[in-house]
Amino acid sequence: MAFDNEVELGKVARSHPHARMVLCIAADHSGSSACLSVKFGATLKSCRHLLETAKEMNVEIVGISFHVGSGCTDPQTFTRSIADARLVFEMGAELGYRMYLLDIGGGFPGTDNSKVRFEEIAAVINSALDLYFPEGCGVEIIAEPGRYYVASAFTLAVNVIDKQEVPFDQPGSDDEESNRKKSIRYYLNDGIYGSFSCMFFDNTCPTPILHKKPCPDHPLFSSSLWGPSCDGQDHIADGLELPELQVGDWLTFENMGAYTIAASSTFNGYQQPQINYAMSRVAWEAVQLLQGKLPQPEEDRESMCTPLSCGWKITDTLCVTPVFAPASIT
Repeated sequence: MAFDNEVELGKVARSHPHARMVLCIAADHSGSSACLSVKFGATLKSCRHLLETAKEMNVEIVGISFHVGSGCTDPQTFTRSIADARLVFEMGAELGYRMYLLDIGGGFPGTDNSKVRFEEIAAVINSALDLYFPEGCGVEIIAEPGRYYVASAFTLAVNVIDKQEVPFDQPGSDDEESNRKKSIRYYLNDGIYGSFSCMFFDNTCPTPILHKKPCPDHPLFSSSLWGPSCDGQDHIADGLELPELQVGDWLTFENMGAYTIAASSTFNGYQQPQINYAMSRVAWEAVQLLQGKLPQPEEDRESMCTPLSCGWKITDTLCVTPVFAPASIT
């Protein structure tokens, strides 16, 4: 269990005196989009006092943790935090603690278009660990790479459920010019209280992909995207140049696997999107073989999962035929 202040340490000491505790230290979050150290983490100046207090309470301290914040763009932040952790390890050793765990937290990118690639951050971390916690030092290193694994694994598919033209009428302009300059608001069946909660919780700006490929000669209009709720803040995107869409058209948003429906609500009665899982036919058959299942006749396979024209299979539970919800995450 983790702690970063004396009050929390005292609570654990009273309720669970045999707990193995990890001291969470503050990290520099200046290069991150989501700053966690404004709320969590003990400063270096307070660490010795906390370790001494834990000693007086007879609480076992087994390691150090930190989190540089989500969306970290400065790999050297990890170097500084690992160096700080080394100092706290030495403080603990002076007080008789035998700490064996270092948790370097998260903040790793999960998409290819990140400002800093995962490989760059990993190289910096490995160099710092070789310097401050070399192999054979007896310290186990763990991390929390949640976003790295799931961010790009999901794509959100939404419908246009309504639209509203906002013409820019100007004196003296002919009908053709006025039509070209109109702006269009599109209302989608998912918004900031659903999958697009990532705009608040993760500071993201999702970019739509049109399901229908527009003709090159189709005009583009200034467009904005809005969620379905009655809240005027349910605003997804502005200033998009899109061909005119119709009610029922599909839009997809890639890299929607992190901080999306996990933070959604049923505000205004809208339900969470249904999740549908897809994998290639080759991968599906490999999974079946790993489970000891022999290849099935084509008619049985059709009843289990629906093949797509691209050769992929899609199900809602990986074992039954899917029923697509109006909004879904794939």
